[in-house]
Amino acid sequence: MRRAALTFLVALAGCAVGPNYHRPKIETPDAIRGAEPASGATSVADSSWWDLYDDPKLRDLLNTALRNSPGINAAIARIDEARASLGQSRLGLLPTVDGQANVRRGKASLDALLPGAPRFSNSEDAALTVSYELDFWGRLRRVHESARANLLSTEYAKRAVAVSLVANVASAYFSLLALDSQLEITRRTVDAREKFVELTRAQHERGYATGLDVATAEAQAAAARANVPDLERRIGQTEDQICVLLGESPHAVDRQRRGEEMPLAPPLPPVGLPSQLLERRPDVRAAEELLHAANANIGVAKAALFPQISLTGLFGSLSAPLGDLFKAPTAEWSAAAGLVQPLLDSQRSIYQVELAHARTREALSQYRKAVATAFQEAADALLAYRTYGDFEREQATQVAALRRAEAIALARYRVGYASYFDVINADRDLFTAELSLSQAYANSLTALVRLYQVLGGGWQNGPST
Repeated sequence: MRRAALTFLVALAGCAVGPNYHRPKIETPDAIRGAEPASGATSVADSSWWDLYDDPKLRDLLNTALRNSPGINAAIARIDEARASLGQSRLGLLPTVDGQANVRRGKASLDALLPGAPRFSNSEDAALTVSYELDFWGRLRRVHESARANLLSTEYAKRAVAVSLVANVASAYFSLLALDSQLEITRRTVDAREKFVELTRAQHERGYATGLDVATAEAQAAAARANVPDLERRIGQTEDQICVLLGESPHAVDRQRRGEEMPLAPPLPPVGLPSQLLERRPDVRAAEELLHAANANIGVAKAALFPQISLTGLFGSLSAPLGDLFKAPTAEWSAAAGLVQPLLDSQRSIYQVELAHARTREALSQYRKAVATAFQEAADALLAYRTYGDFEREQATQVAALRRAEAIALARYRVGYASYFDVINADRDLFTAELSLSQAYANSLTALVRLYQVLGGGWQNGPST
């Protein structure tokens, strides 16, 4: 009979009320929309994308951002908070040991003093108390499970912050390079248009051009010059944006200047399998761990409906003279088992269970939303990268053709075989197309950064210097 009771208690202690967590089944597409059929497990998110551009200046900026960014430091602090909570929950599974010691001296009233008893008395005691909650219903284990899931969630959230930070720094950096290129194009155009103004004035003096031609040429040169301060303003503001991301005060950003020739966007990289997306995306993993924590809290709420059983033991010594405190006759001990069952507060506990269920349903909805958003963002990023690349290639073809057209128009104008407006139109079209090509190149680079970001890549290995 005693063995059967012991077996029952052991089995009871091994169970935990509330549902055990299982990853919810969510239907996912066979392939990410717009992706080429997967030939294997390789994905562009497996590689270090900052190495793809071979830009040491960018790597320095990324290292600084990951080291100093307030957003990263705040995420690290949240991880430390969750780790401390996990440590507290782990201690709840262990016995609590308390020590106490008291020394007392008293003076009794003469009216209450017994005959022959001393009026002054001394007493000393020391005791060690041990208490332990029997986790019959798994409350403490569910608390620990929830705390562990919360810790994992904060770690994944920190990765998500890092991915977003890296993407924002890289995107701003590429925008800065594009603005540098546009400023160079604008200054080159200003020089060319001012020379054309001089040519037009000379043509006017010889009677081959009108005053309208001169005024139009001067207006075109002024329009190009007006772009310079606007671009300088945008460059300064972009530098300030990067500095904020780095956790620094505004200053000039050191960067690698690009040459005249701008490489075209590389072919569409492999994106991998849908299952890889769910495993790599830190925001999806964070949402799942929050769901896990909410699920564990159902068990915590349900366990509150059952009695709380605890064991308490005391061992100590009580003595009047201090010298006899730890001698055998002064020793004392006690042992007790306690049971606490809420009676009038049970309705509140029932509502706590309902609240835990509602929060779990909310966390499940948030997880499903995170998964759906992940697939949407991946499809959008693939589409953006493909279309930006196509646009850039066609824009490069247009710029090459317009450069030839401008050279031909200017040469014909010098010998009087082309009208002034042929030169003006060719110059204006070329200027617009070159600026557009510079921005298209930045868009292609930013789209590739975005693709890495939405695929959950870029955090596995930090950028190396």
